[in-house]
Amino acid sequence: MKLPSPPKPEFTSPLHHPRVATVIGRWLAAAVVICFLTGLFSHLQQATPGWLVIPSRPASLYRVTQGLHVLSGTVAIPLLLAKLWTVYPKLFAKLPWPPSRQALATVLERASILVLVSAMALELFIGFLNTLQWYPWPFPFKQTHYALAWIIVGSLLVHLAVKLPLIRRHWSRSPADRTPYAPLLEDDEQTPTPPSTSLPAGITGLSRRGLFRTVAGAGAVIGIASIGQSVPALGPIAVLAPRKPNIGPQDLPVNRTAHDAGVEAIGADWRFTISGPQQLSWSLAELRALPQSRSDLPIACVEGWSQGAHWEGIRISDLLRLAGAPDRSTVRVVSMEKGGFYATSELPPQYAADPLTLLALRLNGSDLDLDHGYPARIIAPNRPGVLQTKWVHRLEVLA
Repeated sequence: MKLPSPPKPEFTSPLHHPRVATVIGRWLAAAVVICFLTGLFSHLQQATPGWLVIPSRPASLYRVTQGLHVLSGTVAIPLLLAKLWTVYPKLFAKLPWPPSRQALATVLERASILVLVSAMALELFIGFLNTLQWYPWPFPFKQTHYALAWIIVGSLLVHLAVKLPLIRRHWSRSPADRTPYAPLLEDDEQTPTPPSTSLPAGITGLSRRGLFRTVAGAGAVIGIASIGQSVPALGPIAVLAPRKPNIGPQDLPVNRTAHDAGVEAIGADWRFTISGPQQLSWSLAELRALPQSRSDLPIACVEGWSQGAHWEGIRISDLLRLAGAPDRSTVRVVSMEKGGFYATSELPPQYAADPLTLLALRLNGSDLDLDHGYPARIIAPNRPGVLQTKWVHRLEVLA
């Protein structure tokens, strides 16, 4: 006895219409572009090519861009899920046969979607775990995150090129889109059909406008509930923020503790040195006796959190002047940290010369906590937190 064939799925809900996919796709594309550009800025901050000069002002620029980076990546999660839901019936559509230009375009489209969705899902997943400082994978996060960003951009451009005619048709609302049960896929000549009774009642009863409001509302709620790690005023309602920016020693979070960095208690024989045209060395007491300056600057970390603070110490430009360093000098900063990617950093000339850049000795009115870099650390405007080197004991004038 021949068993009956399973019924073919019917996807006639108006929520699976190309117009819906286009609108949500616009929102998702905006989030991806913001996330990519701000992420690229962060990458260039940490791996600056020789031809690029990143200005030291505005002082809080990195705080804004990295906050937007994490926010746009977080909001992209519900947008990606909504976009996938609107177009998933395409997975059930047969490829055109015999092979033709249309079949080739369809194969290219599905391949680009596969690469795009896979790369975006992995990018958002590891990016979210990075905000929690959890790295349960064997590959390096920074390089992988950067490579995935370019894969996403490339596959997105291919996808947009293939779908451009459809996007143009449905970019603006047309009279056809007002049909209660508009067709599902690209074939706009299909006759509208009633909604399938196989779909859940809650889905069939949701209008397109209702879906848009639901998706936008979900993105807004997630964004507001997480942006507090970058905007301290919203901290009390930031229930989804992985970090509270005002929790930690001296009201400032700590990413890498002195214990993790292998830095023990600082002895009385500690000295700070600067290697330049003149070799100079100071004890901590002698550093404190030098003219002190104050900078009100935020710490802004790649995980998205940031917090403003009051720093006191000696201007790097003053130290370079004492050492006889030429104007526009590049400076290598050397930490007592044992190993790690950021045990040393470089201050380009525009940062070393900025009067806000300090060898900081005090934070928020008291001596630096050991976890914040005691006895001395770098604080500079418009810099990622990983480059605000802690436990500094030497500066080297490079040029």
